[in-house]
Amino acid sequence: MILPETFIFAKTLFMIFTDTHTHLNSEQFDEDRAAMIKRAIKAGVTRMFVPSVDSEYTESMFQVAEAFPEHVHLMMGVHPTHIKENYKEELAMAREWLETGKFVAVGEIGIDLYWDDTYINEQKDAFRTQVQWAKELKLPINIHCRNAFKEVFAILEEEQSPELFGIFHCFTGTLQDAKKAIGYNLKLGIGGVATFKNGKIDKFLAEIPLAHIVLETDAPYLAPTPFRGKRNESMYTVQVAEKLATIYQKPLDEIAAITTQNSKDIYGV
Repeated sequence: MILPETFIFAKTLFMIFTDTHTHLNSEQFDEDRAAMIKRAIKAGVTRMFVPSVDSEYTESMFQVAEAFPEHVHLMMGVHPTHIKENYKEELAMAREWLETGKFVAVGEIGIDLYWDDTYINEQKDAFRTQVQWAKELKLPINIHCRNAFKEVFAILEEEQSPELFGIFHCFTGTLQDAKKAIGYNLKLGIGGVATFKNGKIDKFLAEIPLAHIVLETDAPYLAPTPFRGKRNESMYTVQVAEKLATIYQKPLDEIAAITTQNSKDIYGV
């Protein structure tokens, strides 16, 4: 019996894929983290970028990067769902880390009104502040947006400048939203949602040039079809790339090459 990962390894030989957003330090990987990362590398996903959540997760991020220094790169920022009463303390710690120069982006930052809008004003302030840091430090941003396109776009409009660039992570908006994000010099992070029957974005993605697209998994969340509902992992970047190959009617190796180059243009590594 041929295992699914064996087929992936054979098919992607010599291709380089980039997972621009993966939570490799998640507790869901505590039992098999190293094996999971090695599976991704073997499948050709040799570049993985880990976003920050808050100060409690910083040490675990460092541990993953130290274990796989050639393949894992880190971002620093405060996730919108972790913006609470003490958000200014969290921001101060994030800023201190950013000053070290060890990070390739400010992220994951943004606004999330899906679960709770109690701290909407604090979220807006934290997002605006971190966008300003990114411009000052000449770093890209990695945006989290859930039920908050209006609020996110309003701040991006305020902060729009040649220094503003980055990735709109886990993009799930409309074609109009996509064009608006691109207008702010952002790539669209496309992950498992593009493979869902009800994901919707697959219906218009072909209208967006590949020059504006990067791949991601958001592992351990949002596993692509046929793994939907299970734990996601970086190896499944390949499934997302295969979906894009179908949407854009291009060979898989071309999807891998273009999206990886796009990630290099953003992250600089």
